[in-house]
Amino acid sequence: MGFYILISVLILITCVLMVLVVLVQNSKGGGLASNFAGSNQYMGVRKTADFLEKSTWTLAIVLLVLSLFSIFVIPKNQGASAVQQSEIQKQIDENATPISDFPVAPDRNE
Repeated sequence: MGFYILISVLILITCVLMVLVVLVQNSKGGGLASNFAGSNQYMGVRKTADFLEKSTWTLAIVLLVLSLFSIFVIPKNQGASAVQQSEIQKQIDENATPISDFPVAPDRNE
């Protein structure tokens, strides 16, 4: 159970970081920021954009791997289902009527 909580916390942290990185990025179309940017700043912004794009892809891959790995650490609740199954089986056994108690239909060929 502890490992599942650890993976869940890592997934949550990855999601928050990914949201922050995506919100910091400029859109590819330029948007309003492209009208006010000078030509001198373009190379500096481009390096930052490359870093943000690489970090977005990295966080997306980390999120995918953590999500797939979480399948293996999800706790299986075998105890409660086994108890519930045995209670259901107990009720079935108590209320079942044995076949020998049913009346036998007369044979029509006689």
